[in-house]
Amino acid sequence: MCSTCGCGEGGARVSALDERGRTYDDHHDHDHGPGAGAHGHGSPVPPESGTRTHTLELEVAVLAKNDELAAANRSWLAARRITAVNLMSSPGAGKTTLLERTIQAATRSVSVVEGDQETLFDARRIRQAGARAVQVNTGAGCHLDAAMVARALARLGPDEDSVLFIENVGNLVCPALFDLGEKRKVVVVSVTEGDDKPLKYPHMFAAADVVVLNKTDLLPYVDFDTGRFTADARSLNRHVEVLPVSARTGANLEAWYEWLG
Repeated sequence: MCSTCGCGEGGARVSALDERGRTYDDHHDHDHGPGAGAHGHGSPVPPESGTRTHTLELEVAVLAKNDELAAANRSWLAARRITAVNLMSSPGAGKTTLLERTIQAATRSVSVVEGDQETLFDARRIRQAGARAVQVNTGAGCHLDAAMVARALARLGPDEDSVLFIENVGNLVCPALFDLGEKRKVVVVSVTEGDDKPLKYPHMFAAADVVVLNKTDLLPYVDFDTGRFTADARSLNRHVEVLPVSARTGANLEAWYEWLG
């Protein structure tokens, strides 16, 4: 059990799609990726019920082990000149639609690690858009961790000098805590969610390198104060850039592509 968020461990499945869109699963029987031989965010400190002290020790141990594996991922990616971008949002903010648009406009090779609790829906969408993808299904887990990403990288084999997107599980809490070895953190928020999200989920916005404000084509139909949203985000992270876009219509996506480089 991961005590930082209460989600289960050890149940993640990494699935790839062949050229016909059929799946084959990683049954956790290989160790060929970054951090090989160290899978899962296990519990080096055994928990003892009824004591807050041991809970804190377990949380520290879990995050420390994850950070060690994230560092291995980061080194592996840097050696291959792969820019890894961790995309985080609540469910339905439009991460996958944004990725589809980005893949179609890309001038560099793009590959994607898709994170969801269940289904292969998003991995199939990414493949149809023209990029290689593997799906990580976390089961009860509410976030990706560095060990899951290491397994996915071993299966995915991204090209050198490429861009790797890691589409995290839809959740504005736990993904902010877990370093995956990425170079950049992106938070995607849709205007339909309300303009109070930065102050409700401060750790997520404090960690972001950029905030993509999506579904701006719906602004005439919702109560959303863009000025308030931007000010609140910058009160937590004064250097963060806020990019208003519509992944559905394509509005202002050039600014997003320019930020990605």
